[in-house]
Amino acid sequence: MEPAEYDLMDAAEERMWWYRALHARVMDALARRPGPAGSVLDAGCGTGGLLRRLAALGRPLVGLDFNPAAARRAAAKSGARTVAGDANRLPFAEGAFAALTSCDVLCHRAVDPTAALAEFRRVLVPGGTLLVNLPAYEWMHSAHDERVHNARRFTASSARAMLESAGFGTVEARYWNAMLLPLMILERKVLRSDAAHDSSDVRPFPPWLDATLHGVTAAERALARLGLRYPAGGSILLVATRP
Repeated sequence: MEPAEYDLMDAAEERMWWYRALHARVMDALARRPGPAGSVLDAGCGTGGLLRRLAALGRPLVGLDFNPAAARRAAAKSGARTVAGDANRLPFAEGAFAALTSCDVLCHRAVDPTAALAEFRRVLVPGGTLLVNLPAYEWMHSAHDERVHNARRFTASSARAMLESAGFGTVEARYWNAMLLPLMILERKVLRSDAAHDSSDVRPFPPWLDATLHGVTAAERALARLGLRYPAGGSILLVATRP
C-alpha cells in the first residue's frame, strides 16, 4: 500500500466502524471454527488492529506484513511477535500454525493468490482453520482500490472455488456489509470521481455517522448469528479447513 495508507490505518482501525465490524466477524468465525489448539498467524497484519483483537483468544500470535515499518507498529500495538515478509513465500516452517487469518491480502497487486494459498496451506497443521476476507465485485473497483493496490475483487462463488482449488475443504463463503452495499455503490460509483485516484475509504468519520454505520453492521451481524445469509455484500468472509 501507499505509505500514507498505513498511517490512516494505524490511526483509524481501533475506532472506525468498518474495522470494528470486520474484526467482530473474524472473532465470530474463529469462535465457530477455531481449529486445533496452537498458534495463530495474521498474514498481512498491517498495523496490528486485528492482532490486538485476536489477543482475546489467549493463543500465541504471530503477525506478518510486507512493510517492515507496519510490522513494527503491529508489534507495538498488539504485543504479538511480528515479522516482515512476503505472503507468496512465508518465512515459517510447515505446519507452524493451527489457524491463519488474512484480511484483504489475496486481492493485492503484489500477491499471487495461487502461491499465497499454497503457502497458507503449507504452514497450517492438518485440521487447521483458514479465515480470509476479500472485497466483493469487480464492478465495485474504485479509487480506494487503486490507493491500496487492490488488483482484484471477488464473488462468493469465485472465492470459494479458489480456496477449494488450493486444496482447502469445508469452505464457507458469506457476504457481509450487505445492508450498507447500496450506500457503498452510491458513494463509490455515483458521487465520487475516480479520476484523481487519490481517495481513501479509510478516514475519520463524524462520531454520529461512525456510530450509525457501526450500528447497521452490528444489526446485520446479529441477524447473521441467528442464521440469516445475505445474497450480496461489500465483502466476503471465507472460512476453510486444511485437510
